[in-house]
Amino acid sequence: MSAREPDAFAVYRAETWPGPVGGDAHYEPPIEDLAAELRRTKADLERSRSEVRDLRDRLDAEVVRQQDAARHARGFDEIVGASAALSKVLRQIEQVAAADSPVLILGETGTGKDLVARALHERSRRRERPLVTVNCAALPDALIESELFGYEKGAFTGAVTRTLGRFEVASGGSILLDEVGELPLGAQAKLLRVLEGGTFERLGSSKTIRVDVRVIAATNRDLETEVRQGRFRADLYYRLNVFPVSVPALRERAEDIPLLVWHFISAKQGSLGRTIESVPDNLMWALERHAWPGNVRELENLVERALIVTTGTTLTLDAPLLGPAGAAAPGPLGATLEEVERTHIQAVLQQCGWKVAGRGNAAERLGLKRGTLQFRMKKLGIRRPEASA
Repeated sequence: MSAREPDAFAVYRAETWPGPVGGDAHYEPPIEDLAAELRRTKADLERSRSEVRDLRDRLDAEVVRQQDAARHARGFDEIVGASAALSKVLRQIEQVAAADSPVLILGETGTGKDLVARALHERSRRRERPLVTVNCAALPDALIESELFGYEKGAFTGAVTRTLGRFEVASGGSILLDEVGELPLGAQAKLLRVLEGGTFERLGSSKTIRVDVRVIAATNRDLETEVRQGRFRADLYYRLNVFPVSVPALRERAEDIPLLVWHFISAKQGSLGRTIESVPDNLMWALERHAWPGNVRELENLVERALIVTTGTTLTLDAPLLGPAGAAAPGPLGATLEEVERTHIQAVLQQCGWKVAGRGNAAERLGLKRGTLQFRMKKLGIRRPEASA
């Protein structure tokens, strides 16, 4: 360093610790000041690291919360009802969830077969892996095999890259074959091979691929009739029909309609800018007695329509569904949310023998903690029959 070049560190020290006003430009702070500044810098750095750790922990916690919320939303909370017919379905889900056996979900259009499939997957050992859904009715026959089993580059015109099929994507998890009765016979043969041996080949390849997938099939068709008429393979039907689950039509569980109505009101009223406090008895009575050819999906759409036309806090609907003007329900039907909630909780408690806690008992069935359920029972005045005597 030449005599003319300034000492950079001395300049830095002079700028940082300028010393007394008008003092020496080459003032050097005491070593104690340097040590104190170093301690402050280290403390600031540690605080910054702590803030980063806190932010990361909060982010991780939020991710876990969102995942749990997503699982919760895909579980029994979306299967609303306390009827004997629906309770049988929920018991069947609990029975077969832990097994890897194929499940065949039967039911009319709009009964919620996809919700049953998701609840089944979420209670299986495969819940950390994907549930891949294939709508067999929405795929052209020429594309079904390539969608299910994938294809190699050049396998057909337009196959510019190798593409995985739905079975490979679902490996380790579950696959829902919705409307499986729509599969053409060629795809049925390949599906049977996957069920029996867990193997298949991509289109355009001779290499055998092995996958570990739990197959859940759903259909609104009578597959036994389809088998007799030669439209569905008998061997595939018997392989899929290991554990059939029949989802009841809405008309077969009319006692669940008040719960479903309030469920859809709660889910939709916020986005539509409505606040519903009651449903007229004659409207609820008419809803319970409607045939519902479209089942739960039809009811959901009708409730949304009612919310759109409602201007007050009492749900209203176009007259045709209600029948004769002024028709009244034969008795009180629990039109308010509190009354419906009380009825629902009492029904579940009765099914569980008034056992609040424990696996499969009321709190778990309702998706509540034990303390929360006990608080609601107290708030709604619900007591065991013998305790109220």
